[in-house]
Amino acid sequence: MNKDSGYSAYENSLNLSDDSRDVEYRLLAQVTSALIKAKDNPGDVKLVMEAAMWNRDVWSALRVDLTDDNNRLPQELRASLISLSLWIERETQSVMGSEGDIDALIEVNKNIMAGLKPEMAQEIDETSSNIDLDQI
Repeated sequence: MNKDSGYSAYENSLNLSDDSRDVEYRLLAQVTSALIKAKDNPGDVKLVMEAAMWNRDVWSALRVDLTDDNNRLPQELRASLISLSLWIERETQSVMGSEGDIDALIEVNKNIMAGLKPEMAQEIDETSSNIDLDQI
């Protein structure tokens, strides 16, 4: 997998678009597709590790954004999402140790994507093996 990860990639992508919800949705769609591919190929340890680490990095970047004083989300929602990002970090460690649940990471991402773009919720839910990035 050749991709940027972490806060700098997230921040750079925000600079390319006026609608951060679209950017966040697309980024979650990409990393969720990688997680689904890893789930479908559990014997490919490198693929699983890369997808899990990329997901962790995306959520770490989101957490940095959520702690920014300029973030316009309501404080209670920000706190909930920060807690969720910390859970994702712990679950990612478990996945990397072959004890976690990659399905749980996928479901969390899909639920957040549905919140970002409610009009896509049914398509996200129906898409268990691949997320069509052309539809985004």
